[in-house]
This record gives sequence, structure tokens and C-alpha cells, in this order.
Amino acid sequence: MSRIDDLIAKLCPKGVEFKELGELGELVRGNGMPKSDFGDSGVGCIHYGQVYTHYGVWAKETISYISEEKAQKLAKVDPGDLIITNTSENVEDVCKAVAWLGEAPIVTGGHATVLKHDQDPKYLSYYLCTSYFFAEKKKYALGAKVVDVSAKNLAKIKIPVPPLEVQRAIVKVLDAFTELEAELEAELEARRRQYQYYRDALLSFEGGEDVLEMALGDVITALRTGLNPRQNFNLNPNDAKNWYVTVRELDGFNVRISDRTDRVNDIGLDLIQNRSKLQIGDVLFSGTGTIGRTALITETPTNWNVKEGIYVITPNVNYINARFLVYLLHSSNTRNQILAQADGSTVVSIPMAALRKIRIPVPPLSEQARIVAILDTFDALVNDLTSGLPAEIAARRTQYAHYRDRLLTFREAA
Repeated sequence: MSRIDDLIAKLCPKGVEFKELGELGELVRGNGMPKSDFGDSGVGCIHYGQVYTHYGVWAKETISYISEEKAQKLAKVDPGDLIITNTSENVEDVCKAVAWLGEAPIVTGGHATVLKHDQDPKYLSYYLCTSYFFAEKKKYALGAKVVDVSAKNLAKIKIPVPPLEVQRAIVKVLDAFTELEAELEAELEARRRQYQYYRDALLSFEGGEDVLEMALGDVITALRTGLNPRQNFNLNPNDAKNWYVTVRELDGFNVRISDRTDRVNDIGLDLIQNRSKLQIGDVLFSGTGTIGRTALITETPTNWNVKEGIYVITPNVNYINARFLVYLLHSSNTRNQILAQADGSTVVSIPMAALRKIRIPVPPLSEQARIVAILDTFDALVNDLTSGLPAEIAARRTQYAHYRDRLLTFREAA
């Protein structure tokens, strides 16, 4: 850090200039490019949804291609440009960026903006991950079910722009953190694939004599959902002291609250509870947007509730173990059925009626308990944030976020 501090003292002793993103160059809004246009060859392309699900801070290769004829009508992305998303299902993901560092130009489509600039592309992309940028973009984020930050508003957000020599020195440090995390992630991913294989094998029940195949609706006593603000209540009012849980907070068997989780007041909480009727033993399932995330309620939820699109499933304990049901919902067979019933363009969802019809295997409760005990052991190895690789990765991410935000904090020039 001392070398970077020395560079800053030498090159910008009076502080760093802050500029609006629109002042850094040209912002080009994308359009079109449905996934149905993708092919196995042609011009490389990055879909806005892939920025959330596949790409990191930068990319040198694309996973999708589009014909040259269709590429002519799309926003061009030259090497060094940033692709910034304008639309997401949550505030955390909106405005996520990927710097294109490949050798040839590519294209992007709707719900994304291309920033053409003369700064270090990795520096800009790293900065757009900081808590400072999050606070700024949140001011311009509009919508509840679909969150949008327009290219016009994106252009207004100010960021620090130190000299290129300083930017590159910071990028070098942050790249080292990123590479180490990538190595740990690769090892964890290998373990998770192994876990998923054994989970699916345990839950296949091919030819099981005591196993019934039943519709999900026949092994539950209720299927409800939460409530969106709209005209019902406001998010984050001054008197808010309760948490508003979205798909982002669902994490396997847990609801994980963060400093980015929205809040509601007591009136809002009561309105949501009147619809969701959360209780101990309920399984939460994201039926909209990122379909299939889950949590299990093990304590009375006195200070939080869920948004619309988070389905609240009450298992019938005479038929199915709640933890067993969570594992089933993540199994490949059940998940494939659910995704096959999902529909929608901008935001996909599975209707409650369709979810009720999903067919699942139901062995005796004693066998369910045996399988749960086995899978709980595997799950702890690959998902428990208090031990093993997940704990080490979580610690590295915390360390990385701390140093990233520290490195990217500057005194603004007068």
C-alpha cells in the first residue's frame, strides 16, 4: 500500500479529481439481442444476464456468439470498453460491470450500457463493485420487482479518477486478491459437483418399492407468498426496524441478512405477515427471477418477512420432512421440472399452480431422515460458512472488500 500512497502523494498531492461517468467518455445504450439469437459461432456477445451469472470484473472470451448480420444492429463493445447492466431483480446486481479485454470487438444488447473511455478498464470495473458506488447507484435505482438505473442517471454518478499510473498500481493489487479467490473457488466448485452427484443419486429412488411419486401440492398444507411495496408500504422509511427478505437473502437453509437488505416498519411487516403467514417449519422458495433459492424457517420470524415471489411452503409433516423437501427442490430432477414450467421474458417465474403439480418422490419418513443426515454432512463441507473452504473464501472476500474499498478511497481535489 505504501507504494500506492507514495504515487498518490507524488502525482495528485492536492487530491483526486472526481468525474461523472458521462464525462469519462461515451455511454452507448444497448438494444435487442434475445438469447434465441445465440449460435455456436459468429461475433462474440455478452447478454446482460450473463454479467450477473457468469462474468467477473473482466473477460477475455465470451460464452455466446451471434451472427454477423444481427451483430451489425447491436451496440459494439471494443477492447477496453465496459459493459454495465441497467436492469436487475435487485439493487445489488444492477449496474454490475464487466470490462471487455478480448482482442476483437464484441456486441451487447438490451438492459446494458457500453462505456467507451480512456481510463484503465479494470480500475473502473473494480470501482463499480465498491460500497461507495453502491450507495450512489441506489439513489437512482427505480422499481421493486425489476430494478432499473437508466443510462441517463448512470452518467450522473461521480467516481474518483486518479492518474493512470495510480489506477494500474491499484489494479495490480486487486488482481492478486482476485486470482487467489479464483483458485479457492475452483476447488470448492469441484467439491460441490461431487456433492451434487451424490445428492442426485440419493434422491433418484429408481425402482424403490416404498417410494411414492406425488405432486408437491399433495404433501404440503399451504402455499403462500409475500408482498411487494407498490401501494402497500414503503421500503426503508425512517422508522423501519424490520428486514425485507428477497431472493438475495435466501441461502440454502438460511436467511442471511446483510447491510444491503432493505427494511420495513412495523406496519409494513404486519401487512406482509397477513399474506405470508410465516411460521416455524416453512420452506421459502424463490419462484420469480432467480428461481430455486431456498431457506428453512427454524425460529419464529419476529422482525423480518418476504417479498412477493418468495413462495412460502408449509410441508405436511405426516408426509414429508422439511429438510428433505429443501434437498429435493435442489435436486436436478425436481429443478429441471420447475424450470420447464417457468415462463416470462424480462423476469422469469413459475406460477404457484404449476409448482403444486411438480412430481416428487416421497419415501417413508424414516428413510427421509436417513438421507437428510447424510446430505447434511455433505452440505456442511461445501456450504457451511463457519468451516472449511467456504469459511476461507468468506474470509478472503471480506479481506478483499476491505482492501478494495480502502484502495479506492480518495480525498477529492478542491
